[in-house]
Amino acid sequence: MLELITNINNIVNDFVWGVPAMVCIIGVGILLSFRTGFIQIGKFHYAMKSTVLKIFQKQDAKQGSVTPFQAVCTALAATVGTGNIAGVAGAIAIGGPGAVFWMWVSALLGMCTKFSEVTLAVHYREKNSHGDYVGGPMYYIKNGLSKNWRWLATAYAVFCVLTVFGTGNATQVNTITASINSALLNFNIISESSVKIVSLTIGIIIAIVVALVLLGGIKRIAKVTEMLVPFMAILYVILGFGVIILNIERVPGVFNMIFKGAFTPAAFTGGIVGSLFASMKRGVSRGIFSNEAGLGTGSIAHATADTNSAVEQGVFGIFEVFADTIVICTLTALTILCSGIPIEYGAAAGAELTISGFIATYGNWVSIFTAIAMCCFAFSTILGWGLYGARAVEYLAGVKLIKPFMFVYSLVAIIGATMDLGLLWSIADTFNGLMAIPNLVALFLLSGVVVKLVREHWK
Repeated sequence: MLELITNINNIVNDFVWGVPAMVCIIGVGILLSFRTGFIQIGKFHYAMKSTVLKIFQKQDAKQGSVTPFQAVCTALAATVGTGNIAGVAGAIAIGGPGAVFWMWVSALLGMCTKFSEVTLAVHYREKNSHGDYVGGPMYYIKNGLSKNWRWLATAYAVFCVLTVFGTGNATQVNTITASINSALLNFNIISESSVKIVSLTIGIIIAIVVALVLLGGIKRIAKVTEMLVPFMAILYVILGFGVIILNIERVPGVFNMIFKGAFTPAAFTGGIVGSLFASMKRGVSRGIFSNEAGLGTGSIAHATADTNSAVEQGVFGIFEVFADTIVICTLTALTILCSGIPIEYGAAAGAELTISGFIATYGNWVSIFTAIAMCCFAFSTILGWGLYGARAVEYLAGVKLIKPFMFVYSLVAIIGATMDLGLLWSIADTFNGLMAIPNLVALFLLSGVVVKLVREHWK
């Protein structure tokens, strides 16, 4: 039975993340870019000025909403996760160094895609019975398109609920336990025989903390992510730049590998990865998986922002993709490639490859800091996806099921800490891709609304 499920999932996954999906994701990104006059380039300086400076401004939000910066931190909490660490490592191992180039291409288009998602989410949002702002793909499909498209909103919400338990929780907790156990074993604090007990203990603690945060509502989630996201990003950036500086002589060669490897991957992988499409597919899919541009999930968090301008909040989407993929993912790639560690091309790889890059440069002691960074990345992702799942459940069944969902969602952390999640991750990846389909259809149909809002804003 398990083998049958695996085979079916592999077939669906190959289709979801295959050529048609790549064409749709890139095609919608190109369409939106042209129709908005490549806003991600023309207004990039404005986007950076309007977002980065918000960090230093003290703001209070109205009842039922959060500050614009808290909204982007909540969205970044979900996107800046293990995908930035494990996903990039996997992309390089399967697609070669050139996959990084295609990741940058997907990010360039993804900036406009995410801008459009956030703009539509704020424009078509509603207030629920608790007085909280709710929005996202299901709401801009419901309120922006005719009644004939309501089924599309329902499909998106269902796929979202099915995805959050795997992508947003179990796999993230598994990463936390793996990184903590690795650090403890490295310093001989625990033995191999006690790993299972330590993992179970970690899972229970995470479940309790997640429940306390999520049950506190959107404002508590926003306050936690507002503190956690800047801290984890700064820590990771410092460690990443340190690797680059200490291996500065390798940097020119690494960029040569990235740019030339994008079109001739076999030249740098010993012929193991010889297909241009394999490199492109891996880079684009991992880029999208990391920044979620095209999935629409981040717009759910942005819809809670205390703002009167949909376009102003949309600009945060440009910053979000830039910070997530151009900064964090690039640092991960350079950490791996500049450190000079051997890469087994064609074989699956994850966070251990990135951690090896840090250890090769700094020594074993850095495993403590990588464990802390991994915990922050993964825990913030759990919180962000918890909000997404709650909003999807609310759309399908109303506010009465939000707290039961959050309770069950928290308990999944225990499963994630103690189980082998190979198949679960693969299934979650499939549902993650399925979420993109209704969202991309909606973005295509509502692209005219995005153009209209942009023109009115900068008229």
